[in-house]
Amino acid sequence: MSDVWDWAFAWEIFPDILSAITVTISVTISAYFLSLTVGLVFALLRRSAFKPLALSIAGIIEFIRATPPLVQLFFVFYTTPLTGFQTGVLVLGIHYATYVSEIYRSGINAVPNSQWEAGKALNFSKAQMWKKIILPQAVPPVIPMLGNYLIVLFKETPLLLGVFVMEMMSTARAIGSQTYSFVEPITIVGFLFLILSYPSALFIRYLERKVGNLHGNKVETRGMKT
Repeated sequence: MSDVWDWAFAWEIFPDILSAITVTISVTISAYFLSLTVGLVFALLRRSAFKPLALSIAGIIEFIRATPPLVQLFFVFYTTPLTGFQTGVLVLGIHYATYVSEIYRSGINAVPNSQWEAGKALNFSKAQMWKKIILPQAVPPVIPMLGNYLIVLFKETPLLLGVFVMEMMSTARAIGSQTYSFVEPITIVGFLFLILSYPSALFIRYLERKVGNLHGNKVETRGMKT
């Protein structure tokens, strides 16, 4: 085991890799909030009554989803003046916005037609209807599914080593290249991803159960009223 793993070396490089976790988390959070915002815009535009716009958005979404994010990262990084960090946030954010938009769409489609009719009966504008009636009912049930993509985004950040962002994986690779010892830095990165991802996954499962119970209680309450 000593020929493969050097504890002294592992403890020596651990602070360097740990310090890079702030970059990893910053990219993840920034890209995630971008995906939530752009994903909602995509979902709303796909429902546009103007068919050319709806079809164009659908085509853009399919194109982005069908293209590997690493290729997108290279293309944006080498064809724009954006930094590696900015490229990572933009590309990962928009890439996963295409998946988030489908989650939003499922939540919107689950809102009963009676709610749309209620908005019309109250003479709400479309903006008021979306803000006060549809989105407050469509978004909460899909929050656990949206949370899953936060974990997925976090685990995609090693792709940014291709655009010279010094996140955890890039730092580990640099240490390995300098010392010719890759086992310790790569293992430490895997360990840090695990201790951050696993509790998050447990929390998402808790949210799924909680939302499911709330939904079940609402259905039961409506049944009792009828």
